[in-house]
Amino acid sequence: MQIKPSILTEVQRIIADARGNVVRSVNKERVLMYWQIGKVLFEEEQQGKERAGYGEFLIQTLADQLQPQYGSGFSKRQLYWYIQFYRAFPIMSALRTQFNWTHYKLLLPVENKDKRAFYIAEAEKNNWSARQLERQINSQLFERLLLSNDVEAVLQVAKNEKLPTEANEIIKDPMVLEFLGLKKEAAYYEKDLETAIITYLQDFLLELGNGFCFIARQKRIHIEGDDYFVDLVLYNRLLQCFVIIEIKTEKLTHQHLGQLQMYVNYFDRFEKQDFENPSIGILLCADKNDAMVKISLPASNKTILASKYQLYLPSEEQLITELNKKLKHINPKK
Repeated sequence: MQIKPSILTEVQRIIADARGNVVRSVNKERVLMYWQIGKVLFEEEQQGKERAGYGEFLIQTLADQLQPQYGSGFSKRQLYWYIQFYRAFPIMSALRTQFNWTHYKLLLPVENKDKRAFYIAEAEKNNWSARQLERQINSQLFERLLLSNDVEAVLQVAKNEKLPTEANEIIKDPMVLEFLGLKKEAAYYEKDLETAIITYLQDFLLELGNGFCFIARQKRIHIEGDDYFVDLVLYNRLLQCFVIIEIKTEKLTHQHLGQLQMYVNYFDRFEKQDFENPSIGILLCADKNDAMVKISLPASNKTILASKYQLYLPSEEQLITELNKKLKHINPKK
């Protein structure tokens, strides 16, 4: 006798769902417990703030009593985390049920309110794991988006208050590809970079931003007897358009821009449906001259973008320097 394979699959699904619900329930209760502890300690600390050293004494005394009984989760350091948690998120009903404690520990050191609001909205909308949130914070996603846009637009898109209508609202410059594992000093070919991107496609799509789907690699285009091959073809469901990516492991030239423009024109004329928006082209390059890019493209250009890639995580100082350069360019007299 045999049972239907579908029965086993259905039972396995029920077990997996139940286990997932248990984990989520435990995570939710843990977060609420830490918030409530933080609230109690914060309020007690405020009531005794006139007494010198009372806050320090309070936390140390509680840690000495709680840690032996309940473990390292109630050390002096952890109790300070709970107070900081309550101060940063004083409204309990505003806590995200899909976030675990690790999510919140990653968000707490983000002091800028706009920056923290951005990461909360993006993590909630895209269902980021704690590891994915950590990677986005460490890669300075917020600052990199600001290099291509302004704070208000970035936050509006993140919070779903505004649908992206232009590519620069979701494309970062630079793009950080540290997850590919390619050494900065090593010599490699465009094919090597392309292969690494396909291998780590999920991470690459995460780095690109919201709404990207993979379509093809080395897409063959036949034009009057000549064959051309597009490195990567993606689709963005938010912008409702094809996204053509060309990879150059050298400094960008105007010839590269012309090649990408041809590919974009081809997709607009032969692949795009009437309801879709014009295709977007992204040149992923090792280096670029922004002035050359600007002069090479029409003043009204919104479909061809050049983004420099980095094989290592940028420092906050590097991105602040780049932002300051941009601000000086926009407001040269200031």
